[in-house]
Amino acid sequence: MALRRAVLRAGTGGCRARSTGPGWEGYEALLELCQRRHFLRAGQPGLGPLGVALRGQLTAEWRRAGAACLQPIFAAEGPLQRAVGGAPGGAVELRRGLLHGTCARRPAFRPGPGALEQYVSCLELVNKRLPYGLAQVGVCFHREPDSETPDESITRTGERTMSSLVWFSSARTIGQWLDYWLRQRLQWWRKFAIGPSNFTSSDFQDEEGRRGVNLYYSFPWGKELIERLQNLGDKELLQMYPGDCSKLRARDGRKNVVPHVLSVTGNLDQGVLAYLCDSLQLAESSLGKKTSQRQVLKLHPCLTPIKVAVDMGRGPAMDLRQKGTQYNMYDEMSILFTILITDATLENGIVQLRSRDTTMKEMMHISKLKDFLTNYITAAKNV
Repeated sequence: MALRRAVLRAGTGGCRARSTGPGWEGYEALLELCQRRHFLRAGQPGLGPLGVALRGQLTAEWRRAGAACLQPIFAAEGPLQRAVGGAPGGAVELRRGLLHGTCARRPAFRPGPGALEQYVSCLELVNKRLPYGLAQVGVCFHREPDSETPDESITRTGERTMSSLVWFSSARTIGQWLDYWLRQRLQWWRKFAIGPSNFTSSDFQDEEGRRGVNLYYSFPWGKELIERLQNLGDKELLQMYPGDCSKLRARDGRKNVVPHVLSVTGNLDQGVLAYLCDSLQLAESSLGKKTSQRQVLKLHPCLTPIKVAVDMGRGPAMDLRQKGTQYNMYDEMSILFTILITDATLENGIVQLRSRDTTMKEMMHISKLKDFLTNYITAAKNV
């Protein structure tokens, strides 16, 4: 099958998800599940409806994390710079609806020119004081040599949803801010993971000697870049505003300085794949005297696209087999809770609430549902 051919091109490796055991079989199961439950589009490249919703939740959490910073961060709008071919290595792509490992090229992450162009106009929002940041999310187009053809002149064009934070600080403090954002970003990626140790970091220096840090996720075929932090110095700003640099100066304490630029750029599509890989688990399911295994996507409560499903009971004696099949479907869609409304609910207001993670069912008055669910999600955000 296509996935097996992709595995051979990408090399071998052990499955590192904690739930499906060693080998690639768990990732074949994940691929099939993600297509069947519409996280990935079957037979076509791209995300399905639930995959798009998952990326939307991830984007919302990214924006929320920036808003928690004590220094000002403003939303920016503008073109994200096109990603170009970088160092050779394995890459994860949404192609033909598959989790597809190929020997492609990693894109070079760079801040969008739109954010740099808005630096001067936004200075008055901060009374010309440093530091501050501009954040945006958008589609980044990239062109790469097609690894499936021997002709390197043939390129293919793709797109990725990228997050970008451009941070302006003085040269004196830019190293401290790089360390700060490294801690924040690594902690943020790990916060939503079942296996947080699969998110790691590695220092690097570019050809100009500028310091940076790459954040990776350990897929079964190897580590893949999901975010890059880099001190770009003042070069980009000076090139953007050639000539008189006086309008670039901002206050750092008592000094007026030309700021240095810290770029924090992430691949949200890669993040979606990382959390899908991270969340697949196998659990035992018992129905009557029979015990079987069920697949569960245990996405973090903040990321799961659908929080609650509502089922209507059909009469006093429901078909347990049919109910079990329904619950299994909801578990594969990563739905946190299922509310069962029966004929008795109309009389006493009592519903049955089933948990995805524990499979336990409890009876609860319908008037208490809203507070229970709100408190559950709020607690998950604060962990």
